[in-house]
Formats: sequence, structure tokens, C-alpha cells
Amino acid sequence: MKASVGKNLVKLFSLEGKVILITGAAGGIFREIAKGLAAIGGEVALCDVNEAGLQDVVSEITASGGLAYGVPLDLLRKESIQACVDTVIARSGRIDVLINGAGINRRVPFIDGDEATYDQIMGINLKGVYLMSQMAARHMISQQSGSIINVASYNSVMMLGGCAVYGASKSGVAALTRAQAVEWAKYGIRSNALAPGHIRTPLTEPLWTHPTRSKFLLERIAMARPGTPEDLLGMTILLASDASRYMTGQMYHVDGGCLAGGQPWDLDTAAK
Repeated sequence: MKASVGKNLVKLFSLEGKVILITGAAGGIFREIAKGLAAIGGEVALCDVNEAGLQDVVSEITASGGLAYGVPLDLLRKESIQACVDTVIARSGRIDVLINGAGINRRVPFIDGDEATYDQIMGINLKGVYLMSQMAARHMISQQSGSIINVASYNSVMMLGGCAVYGASKSGVAALTRAQAVEWAKYGIRSNALAPGHIRTPLTEPLWTHPTRSKFLLERIAMARPGTPEDLLGMTILLASDASRYMTGQMYHVDGGCLAGGQPWDLDTAAK
């Protein structure tokens, strides 16, 4: 009985034989996600502008027996996106899962923002997702199957000061996700968005070591701790696998209860 349960679970969540294209895979959250997906059988094509970082994570995965290779990608250049997709198809023959993980932020007050910053954030976070999804989906349509995991954010629905353009880009990602789901379901393609909360990475470490900002954030997380890249792995596996075969067009928040309202206030229950 126990053996059959394990076998059924493995079958339900298996990524063996699936080719997974991951953008933004050289560092941070999606470096760890790539390692986790490779560890359970996925063949991961790691795509990033940081080629040295790609080689590091590819070496780490292959040294552990996983299947991985790196592909240079500059999401601000349409020809680079097309070349990336073409390389993955030439090498692996298909794309089963696309994870649009790459993204940037530049915190600046709304009133002080400039056009160059706007164009860079929107170019990578929104236009890059649009073009990469479009190019990968053409191959998924021919396969009549595929799963797209777009990466939205807590800032898709809530806002922090100085993140106007980032929040707008991530709200756009949520909208693209719904559009993809509606238009591509007839081809066997699912599209969902993963929305991380406040995740601790080398990039965000200054927030968590700051005496007042860290307190501000922790008070707004019901679990009273920052998330880790590993906390996002379970939802990513679910959305990449056949376990989510009837799930599309949704945004899934992995935020430790941040959107639920944060930690409760202490109540004074003394009789008056």
C-alpha cells in the first residue's frame, strides 16, 4: 500500500522528461528553483544575461546528476529572446514548461522617476514576458501541450512606496497570464502566475538586516519570517506538473500570510 501511494505521488508530480526553460536563472530565487526542479527529474534550460552565473549553476546541477545547460538571454533584445528559444528547441526538441522568472526593480519615488528607468523595468518585466511567452507558445501549440509560469508579485495587488513601475509591470504580468489562459487553453497550454511575497535573497538582504525596515516587513507577515526561494519550490512543482492540469489563468500568492493581513495586534482584554 505504501509503495503504491509513493508511486502515485511521483507520477502525479513528476517532471521527468519535461524540458523547462527558466529565465533569470543565474542567481537569486530562480537559481534555487532551477536546482530544485532538476533534482526531481526536469531538464532545465537556464537562461540569463549573466553568463558566468549561468555556468556556475549549470555546473552545480550537473555535478549532482541533474540535466542542465545555459543559454545567454537579454530580454531587452527581441532577437536574443528568439535565439534563446531557438537554441532550446534545437538542443532539447521541445519546451514543456516556461518559467518567466527574470525581473528587475529600481526603487524611486513616483515623482522622480525617469523614462529610462521606466523603459528598462517594463522592458524586462512585462515586454520580455510577452515576447518570451509568445515565442515559446508557438512551439507549445505545435505540441498541443505546455505550462507557462509567469512570475508576478505581492506588488501585483499591494504597493510599497518607490515601486510604482515595478508594481505596474507585475500587475501587467497578472493580466497577461489571464489572456494567455483564455487564448491558449484550446491548445492544451496552461498559464498561471506565481506571486512571491517578501523573499530573502542576497539582493534583498539589506532590507532584512535594517533595524526598522525589517521590523516593518515582519509585522506584516503572519508567519513572522521572510520567505526563502525554497518556499516557492512546492508551488512551482505543482504548476509545472500534471498535478495542476485543470488550473489555469490564476495567480497564486506564496507570501507567508502577508496579504491575509499580517500579524495580529495585541489586544487589551482587561475588564474596564
